[in-house]
Amino acid sequence: MSLTSVNKLENNTVELQIQVSEEQFQDALVKAYKKKVKSIALPGFRKGKAPKAMIEKMYGKEFFYDDAINMVYPAAYEAAVEEAKIEPVDRANVSDLQVEDGKGFSFKATVTVKPEVTVKNYKGIKAEKTVETIMAADVNAELDRMRERNSRLTNVERAAKNGDTALIDFEGFKDGVAFEGGKGENFPLVLGSGQFIPGFEEQVVGHKEGDEFEVNVTFPEDYHAEDLKGQAVIFKVKVNAVQEKELPALDDEFVKDVSEFDTLADLKKDVKEKLQQEADKKAQVDMENSLISTVIENMEGEIPQCMYENKINEMVNDFSYRLQSQGMNLDLYLHYTGSDMKTFRATFQESAERQVKIRLALEKIAEVEQLTASEEDIQAEYEKIAQNYGIDVEKVKGILPAAEIAKDVTVNKAIDLVKESAEVTEKKVKKTAAKSKKKAEGEAAEEADEE
Repeated sequence: MSLTSVNKLENNTVELQIQVSEEQFQDALVKAYKKKVKSIALPGFRKGKAPKAMIEKMYGKEFFYDDAINMVYPAAYEAAVEEAKIEPVDRANVSDLQVEDGKGFSFKATVTVKPEVTVKNYKGIKAEKTVETIMAADVNAELDRMRERNSRLTNVERAAKNGDTALIDFEGFKDGVAFEGGKGENFPLVLGSGQFIPGFEEQVVGHKEGDEFEVNVTFPEDYHAEDLKGQAVIFKVKVNAVQEKELPALDDEFVKDVSEFDTLADLKKDVKEKLQQEADKKAQVDMENSLISTVIENMEGEIPQCMYENKINEMVNDFSYRLQSQGMNLDLYLHYTGSDMKTFRATFQESAERQVKIRLALEKIAEVEQLTASEEDIQAEYEKIAQNYGIDVEKVKGILPAAEIAKDVTVNKAIDLVKESAEVTEKKVKKTAAKSKKKAEGEAAEEADEE
């Protein structure tokens, strides 16, 4: 293989003129013959035994060209890319394929390459780290959530109100005809939760066990089922039971049931510590994201659209894989959510663009700062990945090339460089939002008691 020319075109596109020698082409033709001859039968020869020359005489000398070219192309293209010192970010478009007697064949490969970007002022970035201080109200809110998770439902003989769970049978009708997906039995509807279409739950409120009635509602214009968008329908409803949520008392017995602690005071202390750890971690992540946002704002360069599209493809594939692990596929997901592939892909657009820009900016910083990955760095990264996924290190090495891991390591070093050189000021705020004076005074008293 020889790279005969490299032409830089517009929009980060490069055209490679590649020549494959006659010797390489002939070797590939022999391999193509051996592959295809098994299925070929010519008069006077047993199936699979016809000579190459006879087959070419019968079907033309081009008979084996496609297979031979497909065999040679990948290695020829990769060698040309390496020689040209370019970094493709998309599949190449092959054109002008020409086979010449005694000269092998040549072709053009036009490919989009990684853009050249510049990043200014990535050192000494000013950033604010807002650390939320956990208050008594935050602890109490978490304790309330614990009570909610350990609540139970009990039947009550009264009219249903918001917050209750109504066990209902229902069936929907449009123009007097039952419609698909509009029927349910003993469905646990939490009143006031917004589970059903607007107006439904409000008409269940006030009814008690045994009541049978009709609910009149109109489906929203953006409802996923085309035949129901904006349509007025009637639901026939029967209340089988009304259930009230019963919260456990917040005392030492509750604490013993739901935690490793014996007293409410100990649980409160633990909850506060964990909430503070979460708040501190969030503050750090938010600050780092702010730094990275500044870095990509300071980056200049024209980014090919295909890089965004390829990143979206990765994200869609990852999402699809997670669905499969849960026993669902993407087509079913789109059906149930009333979406389509174009709309679904659009949900990843902003995140994909940000990820592509971050990667390009950090790779450029690593290049400028001459950051490198040692063998120890690469091995440590392999071990980290293996541990995260619970698989053998050698298996990870078989999946991810060392060069790719090395690039990840240098990108992480670039992030560290940006963080270490940043000028960060810390600001402490109370996590809890503004409260009424009476409530604030009560919580202030709690804070004083805890101290």
